Order: sequence, then structure tokens, then C-alpha cells
Amino acid sequence: MHWIDWSVMLAVLATIVLYGIYKTRKVNTSQSYLQGDKDLPWWTIGLSIMATQASAITFLSAPGQAYESGMGFAQFYFGMPVAMVLLCIFVLPIYYKLNVYTAYEYLEGRFDLKTRTLTAILFLIQRGMAAGLTIYAPSIILSNILNWDLNLTIVLIGAVVILYTMLGGTKAVSVTQKQQMIVILSGMFIAAMILIFQLPNDISFGDAVTLAGKMDKLEVVDFSVDPSNRYTFWTGMLGGVFLFLSYFGTDQSQVQRYLSGKSLAESRLGLLMNGIVKVPMQFLILFVGVLVFIFFQFNPAPLHFNQANLDKLEGTAYEVQQQQIEADYLNLFEQKQEAIQDLLAANETANESLITQEQTRLNGLLNQEDELRSEMDQLILQQDSDAEVNDGDYIFISFVMNYLPIGLVGLLLAVIFSAAMSSTSSELSALATTSMVDIYRRSIRREEDDQFYLRSSKLMTLAWGILALIFASLARLSDNLIELVNIVGSIFYGTILGIFVVAFFMKRIQGNAVFIAALITEVLVIALFTLERLDVIELPYLWLNLIGCLLVMLFAYLIESMNRREQHVA
Repeated sequence: MHWIDWSVMLAVLATIVLYGIYKTRKVNTSQSYLQGDKDLPWWTIGLSIMATQASAITFLSAPGQAYESGMGFAQFYFGMPVAMVLLCIFVLPIYYKLNVYTAYEYLEGRFDLKTRTLTAILFLIQRGMAAGLTIYAPSIILSNILNWDLNLTIVLIGAVVILYTMLGGTKAVSVTQKQQMIVILSGMFIAAMILIFQLPNDISFGDAVTLAGKMDKLEVVDFSVDPSNRYTFWTGMLGGVFLFLSYFGTDQSQVQRYLSGKSLAESRLGLLMNGIVKVPMQFLILFVGVLVFIFFQFNPAPLHFNQANLDKLEGTAYEVQQQQIEADYLNLFEQKQEAIQDLLAANETANESLITQEQTRLNGLLNQEDELRSEMDQLILQQDSDAEVNDGDYIFISFVMNYLPIGLVGLLLAVIFSAAMSSTSSELSALATTSMVDIYRRSIRREEDDQFYLRSSKLMTLAWGILALIFASLARLSDNLIELVNIVGSIFYGTILGIFVVAFFMKRIQGNAVFIAALITEVLVIALFTLERLDVIELPYLWLNLIGCLLVMLFAYLIESMNRREQHVA
């Protein structure tokens, strides 16, 4: 990497971190540290909410997902605007009226201490795992791209985040996320523009979009009810709505963002901004992935995007086979160029029969290309049976490192690091707040002064940061990192949301009933997830959010009814 890129990346990151430390230098009470000063305007809240959700995984994995599968992943976000409106109407007023530090404080007043503690623990488990993933995801990819040691990369990313989060608490998170989000959006927009300008001279933007459509990369909406399809309109509008209701309404990493607002109105506007802007932002990120796909239709793409795996083949008995596969691939690429030009020419004639014929020809060549990629994957596994051959998360960063101009490489790397920092800092702050408020101060050390709790909060931030680093060091790359984070959330979010739905809307249900219902439900959700992983059943993971919520409501109702019947008989 050029020294200019290093300078750009380090300057951007250092500016953000130093700004966060400067703006929070006067944080000297536990309330200010855990809750902020409640002085944030709506647009800062909105950007902070978006930055918390948009981890580095989003910018590494989502373009790769669009490259391989098209724009269908956008359906995952269709339910977000609906969820934001429901939260603004029903949930935010309750939090503001009770003036809570965490979402789980409300549950003790509504139910009892054990239900509050159980919900907090469920959050701590899943968010603690997610914090490790948000560090690990960019670390493993950047370590391969930059030839850094993986554990060193994990420590570097984690140490910077831990530093300013531990010093400034939740306010440090909010004030730095504003700058991080500006860097992120600017970087992705610039990447899209570069991709468009790097199209061949005889290929217009319209031609590129047409080609993407003919190659099935622009199919956004799928109304099928096939359970094997993970992303459809229905999973987004049902499973997605419940996931976002739980994530934004009950996950402390998000609740903490909008509870720092100046007023209820400002927090509502911040959430609505997220609902309005997030969907187009995700479309942009996915469309960048589609543009990378089109770019590599006119420029030979690597047969395998993780160069570190290919390097292992050099000097081995498999190198000759590798060279033969690559020679076959280049020959296929020439045939594909001709097929693409013929398809675009056929499209100009508006002859549907000819268009279909050329599409079929091109799809056949793409299938041959996939077969060559599979051969390369098998070659890599023969050389190293433990190698990870799923390379979708390397697609976008490979384009950035090899095809962007000097200076912009540093900016896009700053985007990835900024996203990692923004989401991880939110998670560490939320984990420390929940540990302090819902468990330590509530059940362990109840009669200490404010400075004791301030010091303890900082130590908890440090402790969670260290645990996240340990988990990141032990993690393994999944098929697709953005899916892995959402899968981890879906295992727990349905149960957590179900507890809150019962609290808000089923007023006759008491603490014992919802506590038992939550335990039973979590066991069943984990069992369903396990059966799906073992291919015993087909169940897209987004449905776990809906199933978990409904099961808590059903079991709580049945258990409460049985309790009341027994009391009546007695």
C-alpha cells in the first residue's frame, strides 16, 4: 500500500479518535458516562443509530453478497421503516417517562427482578458474541490483504476502540459516530462513482444496468413462499420487522443511542431518520457490489478472491494444476466478452427471442466459470484441508486494493476501520451499561458513591473489550459474515422481544409466567436453529425472531392462565 494511502487512513482515524477524547474530557459522573448528557440533536441520533448497526461487516460482506446473489438481500431491510414507526409510537414514550438507563430497568417494575436479570443476561450473551465478531470480521480480511498478523490486527482495532470508549463512555460513542458515518457514506459513494467511471468507453451506465438485469443481479423483490429462500418479501416484512423491533427497541446498544437525545421528539426524529435513510443506504452498498460484478465482466476477476489461499499453492505439487485452471479461465473470459457484446447488441434490437438466446449462452459460460472456481476451491482444500474457501467477504476489499487510485484506497480502508470502530464502541458501551445498571449496581453493590460506579463502569468497558478480543481471536470465518451476525441476533432477539411485547400489551401476565415462558422459548429456538443447521428442517433464520416472540407470548398466556386457575380452585 502506498504511503499516501497510509497517511489518509491514519489521519482520518486519528482525527475521529482524538475528537471523541476531546469532546468527552469533562465526563466525570456515572450518569454522564453511562447515559450521556441528553443533549444530542435528532440528526446526530440518527447517524449514531445507523453507525451502530452498520459495522465493518456491512461494508465488507454486503457488496460480496450482491456480487454473488444480486440485490435480494435488500429485502432484509424492508421491515425497518415499519418497525421504526411502531417504536416511536409505543416504546419511546415509555422509556422517556420512566427515565431509564437501560431498556431492562422497565421490566423489573412491570414484572420482577429475575425477569429483568434474565433479559439482561440474554442481551449480554448475544451482544458479547457480536462484539467479538465486529472486531474479527475486518481483522481477518485486512490481515490477509495487508499481510498483517491476524492477532495483531485484532488487537490494533480493539485497542483503539477500547481506549476512547473507556475514557468517554456513551457520549464518546455518539460524538465519534457522527464523523464515522460521514466518512462511511462518502467513501461508499466515491467507490460507486469510480466503478461507473471505470466502465469501458463503449459501455454506458445504462448498458451496465441492463447487463446486470439480464444477469439476474437486480431482482430485489421475491414474493415466493419457498422456505429454502432466506430473503423474500415475507421474511423481510415479518421476520425482519420482529428482528428490528427487538434490535432497536430492546438492544441496549441502540436504546442507549436515542436515550441520549435532547427530548422525546428529537429521539423520535432520529429513529425515523434511520428508518428512512437506512434502506436507500443499503441499496447503495448492495449496488456497489453489483457494479463490482459488472466491472469484473470487463476485467478478469481473480478465480479466488482470498489471495492468501492462492499464495499457499505456489511451489507445491498443485501449482501446475492452478496454472491450467487459470489458463482455462482466461480463455473462458474471452468467450464471455463476445457473449456480453452480443447480448447488448440483441437488447438494442428489442428482439426477445434473440435476447433470450444470448442470455442462455451467457449463463452457460457463467456456469462454466463457477465450475472453474469450484475446481480452484478444491485445489486449495487439497493443499490445506483447513483452508476457508468461502471468499465472498474478500470481493469488495480485493477491488479496493487492486483497482482504486492512490489515496482512495486509504479512504476506503478508513471506511472499513471506522465502521468497525463505530459498531464495536456502541456494543462495549452498552455491555458495560447493562452489566453495571442491571446486574452489578442492582444486585451486587447497591450502596456505593457515584465515583465508585464511574470507575467500575470504565473497568467493565475494559473487561468487555478484552473479552471481545478473546472471542475475536477464537472465531472462525463463516460463509458470509453479515449473515453470521444476524443469525446470532436472531437466536436471542425473538425471546427478548417477546418479553417486552408481553410487558407492553399483555397487562394480566405476571413475572413468573413470562420468566418460565422465556426460558422454554429460548431452548426451543436454539433447538430449531440446530435442526436447521443439521438439515433436518428448512427454516430461514429470520423466522426465528417471529417464532421466538410468538412463543413467549403463547407460553406466558398459558402459564398465567394455569396459575390463575389453580389460585381460583384453591
